Amino acid sequence: MEETSLLRLLFLTSLLSSTKNQVSLTVSPSSSQMFEEQSVSLSCENDDSSAGWTLRRNISYETRTRCGYGWGHLAGSICNISRMVPWYSGVYWCESREGATSNSITITVTGGPVILQSPVLPVMEGEDLTLRCLTKTSSNLPAGFYKDDSFIRTEPAGHMTIHHVSRSDEGLYKCYISSVGESPPSWVSVTEKPMTTRPLHFDNRLVVHLVVFCPFCISTFIMVSLYRHRAKGKFLPVVVVPIRAEDGMDEDYDDVITAATTEHQF
Repeated sequence: MEETSLLRLLFLTSLLSSTKNQVSLTVSPSSSQMFEEQSVSLSCENDDSSAGWTLRRNISYETRTRCGYGWGHLAGSICNISRMVPWYSGVYWCESREGATSNSITITVTGGPVILQSPVLPVMEGEDLTLRCLTKTSSNLPAGFYKDDSFIRTEPAGHMTIHHVSRSDEGLYKCYISSVGESPPSWVSVTEKPMTTRPLHFDNRLVVHLVVFCPFCISTFIMVSLYRHRAKGKFLPVVVVPIRAEDGMDEDYDDVITAATTEHQF
């Protein structure tokens, strides 16, 4: 019993510790595509500032390089990049001294005239997805939107919203502005909506009812079984004990044998 309690305590401590040490990577401006020469800030957000999170990246010619070592300027948990260039395209993430990692973000840097502003993080099922087609000078020009190279529609204001996304909306998106150009493609991920807590509450109530009600059922069953067992009237065999007459009694009864019958009933 003590060992089980200790294991539960260790599990809860580990769970709380891992929750506390979780970190998320955010990008400002929030977009998976950047223009060349654009400035960007990437931040490792965590409640515990002593965790030692730092930004790393994988690009075409180097892997797992840290911010501040040949690129970017580190200020606490924030990495500032004053001038993005196309070869900075790659995967960025936060990593702690212990080797724990955050979510990763894919950033595409283009020297072209058009970018598609899309979420840097996966979109949850049921939420709205908004895509914007931007140029360096304007964000409200008519634009056509494509998914997996298939035309969706043209939006006169240059932005498209998909309401209540589902897993079928996941894919590779791009946009096109007539007389200006086409954006690079960006992958948009859709994650499953987490289960609501209501079924969990129902299960908890069911478990509590079973824990309280089952001992009552078991004890009632035992009592009924004992009662039925007693009602059947099971007896032990009759025992006959011979007893001789006490001294001083009439001789006529010297050889009289008195039978004492003892009856036991359950």
